[in-house]
Amino acid sequence: MKEQNAEEPEAAGRRGRELRPARMGARDVVRVGAVGLRTRPLRAFLSALGIAIGIAAMVAVVGISSSSRAELNETLDALGTNLLTVAPGTRLTGEQAQLPLTAEAMVRRIGPVEALSAIGRVDDASVYRSDKIPAVQTNGIVPYAARTDLLATIGATVRSGRWLDAATGSYPATVLGSAAAERLGITRSGPDTKVLIGDEWFTVLGILAPSALAPELDSAALIGWPAADSTLGFDGHATKIYTRSSDAQVESVRDVLGATANPEAPNEVEVSRPSDALAAKQAAGEAFTGLLLGLGAVALLVGGVGVANIMVISVLERRAEIGLRRSLGATRGQVRTQFLTESLLLSALGGAGGAFLGSGVTAAYSSYQGWLTVIPLWSLVGGVAATLVIGGLAGLYPAIRASKLSPTEALATP
Repeated sequence: MKEQNAEEPEAAGRRGRELRPARMGARDVVRVGAVGLRTRPLRAFLSALGIAIGIAAMVAVVGISSSSRAELNETLDALGTNLLTVAPGTRLTGEQAQLPLTAEAMVRRIGPVEALSAIGRVDDASVYRSDKIPAVQTNGIVPYAARTDLLATIGATVRSGRWLDAATGSYPATVLGSAAAERLGITRSGPDTKVLIGDEWFTVLGILAPSALAPELDSAALIGWPAADSTLGFDGHATKIYTRSSDAQVESVRDVLGATANPEAPNEVEVSRPSDALAAKQAAGEAFTGLLLGLGAVALLVGGVGVANIMVISVLERRAEIGLRRSLGATRGQVRTQFLTESLLLSALGGAGGAFLGSGVTAAYSSYQGWLTVIPLWSLVGGVAATLVIGGLAGLYPAIRASKLSPTEALATP
C-alpha cells in the first residue's frame, strides 16, 4: 500500500505534463492563420483589395508630390533663385505706370548686379498667322521688343531655330514663345515661315522652349529692339527688366531696385522674384497633397472596416472548426491568435499590394511627365505598418469572440 501511494503523485505529475497544451511556434501560427486565406482565396482577395486601394492612393499621392518637388528643385537649381524682375506698377490715380527710359542704365549701376536684360511691350500691334484673320482674334499673343542677351539672363532655351543677334535684331524677324507658336500653328522656324505683326511680315527665326522663370515669354513674339523701333514704332520703354546677382546679395539688390529704376516714383515700381512664385506653387501643391492623403486614409479606414466584417463572418462560418480545435486541446489563446494572425496576414497582403500598385502609378506618371521618380521610403514602410495596425484592430474583436466559444457549443452548431 505504501508503494502504491508513493506511485500516485508520480502518475499524477505525468498526467499533468501530458495534459499541458502544446506550444505553437511562429511558423505554426502563420500556417494556421493562413488557413482561411487558402480556403477562401476570392474573399481574401476582395478584402485585401480595399486595404490595397487606400495604401496605393496614399503612396501614389506622396510619390507624385515628392517627384514633382524634386523636379521643381532641380529646375530651380538649374535656373537659379537669384533672378529679380522690375516692372511698372500703377499710379495713385489707378493708371498704368511706366518705367523711365533710363531705368536699364540706372539698374546696371547697382554693384552686385551681374547680368541685366529687358523686354518692352509693343502697343497697338498684334500677331497673326495670316492677314485674313479678324483683328479681334489675337489669341493673347503679345509682341515684345527684346534685348539680345535676354535668354542668357533668364536661363531660357531655344527649342527650334535660333535666337536674335545684333544683325537679325535690326530686321523684321521674330522668335516665338512656346505657347505663341502652338496657337499660331507653327511647328518649325525658317525663312519661309512668317507671321504678321502690326502691318509688317516677320520671319520666324526660332521657337522657345517653355520658360519656368519668365512665363510671360511663352505667349510672346519677341523682336529685336532696333527692329521694333524702326518697324513698329516702339517707344523704347522697358516693361520688364531682369537682373541676376549673387545669391548672397539678392535681398540687398531687391531693396534698392525700385528706387533705382524710378527714383522719382519708386512706389510705382513692382519688384518680384520669379522663383518665389514657383515656391508658392509648390506650397499649394503640398496643401492639396494633404487633402488627398486624407482621402486615402479614409479609403484605408473603409478597407479596415471591410476586414473586420469579413473576420466576423469567418468566425460564424467556422464555428465547427473552432469547436473541433478546442476539443482537440487548443486553448482560447491559440484560437484567438489564429484569427488575429489571419486578420494581420490579410491586411499585410493588402498593404504590400497597395505599396506596389502606388509605386507603379508614381513611376508611370513621373515617366509620362519626364520627372525623376522619387518614392520616400517612409511612405512604403509607414503604409504597410498602418495596414498592420488597422488589421490588428479589425481582427481583435472577431478573435476574442472566437476564443470565447466553448467546444460543445461550437460543435453543436449546425
